[in-house]
Formats: sequence, C-alpha cells, structure tokens
Amino acid sequence: MADRPLLNRALAGLGTTVFAEMSALAASTGAINLGQGFPDTDGPSAVAEAAVRAIREGRGNQYPPSIGTPELRAAVAEHQRRFYGLAYDPDTEVVITAGATEALAAALLALLEPGDEVVTLDPAYDAYAACLALARAVRVPVVLRPPAFRPDLDALRAAVTPRTRMLLLNSPHNPTGMVLTPDELRAIAELAVERDLLVVSDEVYEHLVYDGARHHPIAALPGMRDRTLTISSAGKTFSFTGWKVGWATGSADLVRAVRTTKQYLTFAGSGPFQYAVAEALRLPDAYFTGLREEMRERRDLLSDGLAAAGFDVLRPAGTYFVSAGIGPLGEDDGVAFCRSLPGRCGVVGIPHSVFHADPEAGRSVVRFAFCKKVAVLEEAVLRLKELTRPGAAG
Repeated sequence: MADRPLLNRALAGLGTTVFAEMSALAASTGAINLGQGFPDTDGPSAVAEAAVRAIREGRGNQYPPSIGTPELRAAVAEHQRRFYGLAYDPDTEVVITAGATEALAAALLALLEPGDEVVTLDPAYDAYAACLALARAVRVPVVLRPPAFRPDLDALRAAVTPRTRMLLLNSPHNPTGMVLTPDELRAIAELAVERDLLVVSDEVYEHLVYDGARHHPIAALPGMRDRTLTISSAGKTFSFTGWKVGWATGSADLVRAVRTTKQYLTFAGSGPFQYAVAEALRLPDAYFTGLREEMRERRDLLSDGLAAAGFDVLRPAGTYFVSAGIGPLGEDDGVAFCRSLPGRCGVVGIPHSVFHADPEAGRSVVRFAFCKKVAVLEEAVLRLKELTRPGAAG
C-alpha cells in the first residue's frame, strides 16, 4: 500500500472543494459568507409544511422508488410542458436524483467511455471536472472571456473532433451569470446535430434570469430533444438546497442510462421532500416572477456596492452570482485575495480561478453570491468599502 496512492489518480489534485474551504473560513472568522451559493432564508412555508405533512403521513420515510416518486416525476413533466412546451413521459423520460450534481455524475458515468472528449464552457462548476475525471473522459474547455463571458462559437466548433462525444452546457451559467441567447443556442444545436453529439444541459438556474431575458432550453430546438439530457433541481428555485432534490429529463434511452447508473450511487433519497417539491413545482406563476424580481434587486444591491468599493463589476444576466475584477484594487491574485478578505473586511468570496481548467484564465476575478438577506448584503457592502479606506491595503 505504501507504493500506491490511496486516492484514485483521476481525482489527484482536486482535494477539498474551495466552497468547503471558504465556508469554513467564514465560520472561523465570523465573516459574511458570500462564497457558497446557498440562501440564508428558507423557501415558501407552504412547501416546508408539505414536507412535514409527508413525514407525518409516512410518505417517503422509507426508500422511495429509485427513479423517484410518481408524484414528483409527474410534476417535473408538467413543469417542462408548462414553461417550455416540452413533453416528457413521467414514467420513462424523467428521473429524480439526489440534487443536480448526482444527475450530472450519473449522466457522465453512464454515457461516456474512457477517452471520450467532452466540450465544456470554461469556467465551470467544479463538479464537472471531478465527474469527467471519474468517467475517464477528456475535458475540452472553451473559455468564456470577461467582460461579456459570451461563447466564441468558432472556438466551440473548432473544439469538436472525431473523438468528441458530448457538449456539456450550463445556462444560466455558473460562475459568470451569462445566459445563452436564442441565436447562440441555435448555433450550438446545429453543431450538435451536424456532428451527432450528445448534449447534457445544466439548467438549475432556469428561473433566475433578469432584465427581460428568458431561459430557453436547448432541448426545445430542432433535432435536440432526443440527444439532450436536461438537468435541474429544486434547490436554487425554491431555496431548499439542503433537501438535495434534482432531476433529469430526456429521451427514454438517455434517461434509462442515467437510471441504471443512479441506482448504484444513492439508489434513492430525499423521500418526503420529493412530495413537497412536487407541490412546489405547481406554485402559481406569481411565485416564479416574484423570486426573479427579488433576486434582481439583490443583484443590483451587491453589484452597485461592489462598484462603489472599487471592483470592476461584471453584472450577471442570470444565476445569483456576481463576478468582479480585482485589478482596480491593485490586486491580481484572486486566491490570495479571497483568503485574505475575511481578515481585511469580514467578507468571503470565491476566486474564479478554481472554476477554470487553466487557473490563470480567471486569476484576477472573484465571485460573490447575492442570494442573501438584504440586510446581510447591505452590511457586506459596507464592509467591502473598507478595502478602499486609506491604510486598508492587504
């Protein structure tokens, strides 16, 4: 054993996620945690009560079906039809997972062979790299460059080779807040059809799109329904991230592959919460509109505050994250900046470099979450302004 590393070589260098490190730093210093993307208030009380009611009535307290409860699978199918006009059979084309991350892991493990190339938008949620590594696939990043973070469609096309199996998309995009336009989605869809590629589309921020823009699922475009697996979850939309209820929709063949792998990961989970999320997905339009407007106001509060504190703010079109350049503050190392920030002004952020295949690409950009109480954001803004106070250099 002494001659062989205990950790799977595919995961070498990944270690503890930066979210865990920064959240621990926030806890140990008492800093305001604008790093990890979780709300600091619970979601709708009616949804919470639905979970309590399910527990009391004994629904989901034992193993639910591995593919998810019929009630939630039906609600997910209804949601896709209601918002996007997409029709899925809840019995064969929907699978419920332990959050979107399990859906992602199950999809990549099920659909990829060692050596398959997967084109991704870069930066990306850090689980993408880990799941691709476990699948022994090859990540091929296409870099989104500030300030607009728009995809270079020519670079995307050039990244596709005869070894490319899949496009792994994320819109609204974490960490940049970029939202793919209909024209961009159309071009990507045409490429996928032309080169016969699978598409896995992470759409967990689908209801957090601002300024009159709309979320458009790529699965709705011509030729895409049967080659696209769409992933989403309840955590971001309903502010119950700890429940870990996610799902994937797609053709029966794609979903069957995910179900096959998923049963050997968690088998099943979140039993009572599945019944509650089924009710949440059927909330009236006013809920989704209200959530979007509430988060837009918080985006603007934090964005304006970061600008006043001297950051180069890259205002997002979606998600609940703001990216900001630290160059105007005389800084160029986002990791060092974020590690020092709690001590300097009592706020935690996340360095963009951890989301990049090449850390240098995001070296001087950091990400802050605005899914917090208004009072918390106001206090964070006051603290961040301390960075430009004379004598406040790191």
